[in-house]
Amino acid sequence: MRSAARDPVLADEAPRLFAGIGELLVGKGRRFARVDLASADRPADDELTALVVGRTGKLRAPSMRVGDKLVVGYNAEMLREVFGAIEVSGGKS
Repeated sequence: MRSAARDPVLADEAPRLFAGIGELLVGKGRRFARVDLASADRPADDELTALVVGRTGKLRAPSMRVGDKLVVGYNAEMLREVFGAIEVSGGKS
């Protein structure tokens, strides 16, 4: 595990996060994007990096690897899908 406060993942490091990942889920507000990284028409690394890196040039939070998924950002529906029936506070269901 890596501390985002002490050792943040910067934009130039982001493409390494995509290795071994089958699906990228990126939450932002009321929506989330799903990207199949195993498909032949997978977006280029610079496009994927733009999805996961914030204005500060650092990996958006929260970010976690769950199995073969990389989950970035917050969206209650996305988190329920990834983790199953859990109580997620702070958002409307």
